[in-house]
Amino acid sequence: MSEESATPELLDDAQRRFPVPDYDEVPADVRERLDEETERAGFTPNVMSALAYKPSHFRAFLDFHDAFVEDTTLDRAEVEMIVVAVSGRNNCLYCNVAHGALVRIYAKDPHLADQLTSNHRTADVSDERMAMLEVAVKLTEEPDAVTTEDLDLLLEAGYSQAEVWDIGMVAAFFNFSNRMATFADWRPNEEFYTMGR
Repeated sequence: MSEESATPELLDDAQRRFPVPDYDEVPADVRERLDEETERAGFTPNVMSALAYKPSHFRAFLDFHDAFVEDTTLDRAEVEMIVVAVSGRNNCLYCNVAHGALVRIYAKDPHLADQLTSNHRTADVSDERMAMLEVAVKLTEEPDAVTTEDLDLLLEAGYSQAEVWDIGMVAAFFNFSNRMATFADWRPNEEFYTMGR
């Protein structure tokens, strides 16, 4: 990184129920990813500081996240909308705030994240995207009630079979992420609160 680049800072309060390691204590490949994310964002996202507590989980979590963000024909706004709708139902502070910022940025809408967090049905979105949100939230609230009809609803709304898979994958992953964020008490970076407003 250049002298002008942001320096990774693993904040002690990134999570409140487990320790956060010092930057120099984590393996070189984890430091490299921390450097990349800090350079890109201008600060070190607290989720990464928290996950650095267990480097093998840091790697797996980010690899999985990267796979479904990079290998999908859903647009990034749709991915983030699913995250926030699911996180809203799970009352996950970290993901509501951090991914709410990403919804505002990718959807270019300063209000959408708040609508999704409060009640996805109040969101000003297309019928297609509402179908996506309905199924993602149903998978969150009543996973055993999801049927083939729900997948058919997405196909009828215009999503491809691959996109239907991705909708399920994003919703399922962030149900996991929300639970870990709540369990470990991950705290959003201050920067996320004002991004995209």
